[in-house]
Amino acid sequence: MFVMTIDQRGSRRSEDLIPGLVKELEGVSTLLPFERSVGDELQGVLPSAQDVVEVSMRALRAGQWYIGIGVGAVQTPVFQHSRDAKGSAFIAAREAVEQAKKSGNRVPLAVCGAIPSKQIAAAEAVLRLLGGLVSGRSAAEWRILDRLTPGVRGNQAEVAAALQVSPQAVSNAVRRSGWLEEWAGRDAAALLLELADRTVEEWS
Repeated sequence: MFVMTIDQRGSRRSEDLIPGLVKELEGVSTLLPFERSVGDELQGVLPSAQDVVEVSMRALRAGQWYIGIGVGAVQTPVFQHSRDAKGSAFIAAREAVEQAKKSGNRVPLAVCGAIPSKQIAAAEAVLRLLGGLVSGRSAAEWRILDRLTPGVRGNQAEVAAALQVSPQAVSNAVRRSGWLEEWAGRDAAALLLELADRTVEEWS
C-alpha cells in the first residue's frame, strides 16, 4: 500500500496552502483521504499506484510542495484518519518527505520503501523525470494541455478549434511540453511502484 506525506515549502514565508491542495486532490481515489496531519503537512493513504502518480503530478504542478511516497504495510483495521493510522508505509513516507526536503534544485519528490529495492529507486527516478516536465510548463502550454485527453485521436484538432488557435500551435505545445512522454512515463512509474509494493508484500 502507499502513503503520501506532502509538506508545504517555505510555509513560514507564505500563506497556508493546504486547503487549496486538498481541494485540488478531490476526486483521486484514496483509502484514507488527504487531510492535514500536522502543521503545514497533509497525508493520505492510496491503494493504487496510478493514483499515487496522479497526486504527485498535481502537487508538482501546483508547486510549493515536498512530496514523500512511502511503500509498505498499513496496519488493519484502518483508522478513520490517516494521522491515527500506523504501519511501515507511514514510516517510509516520513523518511521520503525528509529526503525530498534535501533535494536542492532537483524535483522535490522522494520514494522510500519498507524494504529497499531497485524498483523503489527506479520509480523515484521516473517520477522525478516526469516532475521536471510538469513543473517546467508555462501557463500558455497548460491552457492547451488541460483540454487534451490522453489516447484520443483527433483531440488536438478539436482543442485548436475550441481555443481558436492553429493545429500547429497545439502540436508545438504538445511537443515542447513533453506531454506524450509524460503520459507514457506515468504508466512506467505506476508499474515500478506496483512491483515495489509486491516486493514489500513478499518480505512481510
